Amino acid sequence: MRRSVLIGTGSALPRHAVSNAELATRVDTSDEWIVERTGIENRYIAAPDETTSSLATEAARNAITAAGIEASSIDLIVLATATPDQTFPATATIVQDNLGCNGGIAFDVAAVCSGFLYAVGVADSMMKSGMANRALVIGAETFSRILDWEDRTTCVLFGDGAGAVVLEAREDVGEKPRGILATKLHADGAHNQLLFVDGGPSTTDTVGKLRMKGREVFRHAVVNLAAVLKEVIEEAGLQISDLDWLVPHQANARILDATAKKLKLSPDKVIMTVAQHANTSAASVPLALDVAVRDGRIKEGDLVMLEAMGGGFTWGASLLRI
Repeated sequence: MRRSVLIGTGSALPRHAVSNAELATRVDTSDEWIVERTGIENRYIAAPDETTSSLATEAARNAITAAGIEASSIDLIVLATATPDQTFPATATIVQDNLGCNGGIAFDVAAVCSGFLYAVGVADSMMKSGMANRALVIGAETFSRILDWEDRTTCVLFGDGAGAVVLEAREDVGEKPRGILATKLHADGAHNQLLFVDGGPSTTDTVGKLRMKGREVFRHAVVNLAAVLKEVIEEAGLQISDLDWLVPHQANARILDATAKKLKLSPDKVIMTVAQHANTSAASVPLALDVAVRDGRIKEGDLVMLEAMGGGFTWGASLLRI
């Protein structure tokens, strides 16, 4: 059996960091208000010359370097984003050209904050089927472009960034093989109006701005994330206590705490970077993963759960042995 094994991680952030204090000079808010409700202390905002594709390319190059491979060996790129460079072609094709690995498969997926999990699921399926041998899976966003900076309930929550992983197809060997063990993905379009962008090419001929009903999203997030994590654990024939690390979508520290509590999972096993990066949508899971791999917390052999929920609603989780 072929498994998709993670062999490298990478991330990228815009040059400009914006603290809560700096944001409070532009928006009617305060550091205390933001930290108390979200745990966010800082976010990065892309400059005009920094795009989703430029951040994605930098994260991809860092992941490729960490994997110790040549970019030309990548035959599949799946890029998750809600903020593409253009309506078309796919931002993944721009990254592909930047890396010089043209000719393989490259496309985007749109599942907002769950996008990276969807991209992992798609790439894993394609690699298991033999369609690709090395995949670059990226989550990249310039969410600042779609924020309403007059709406303090949403604009303080988000930031820009990118994260990437390199997956390599290998034969399943040993009692505890490395690679992706199980993935579950879900969507429920009935909740569209709880978290959405109020524009689009076919409806308003505009990009639109993000709108969110935070309290309702919070409630659904805690329930859905806990449920899908249990689904994946059961699919893999393991227990929650077997997990070494949980790498969740970095939306809100209160959601992360509540989810861990619901699962009876020690907070010490939860990778949390929301204070430094804020919510970077599809980029948040691979960003947090890269941070924890590079600082030595996540090591080869560790059992790691990735999970996220986003607009749609979409949600999912993936279990892998590093």
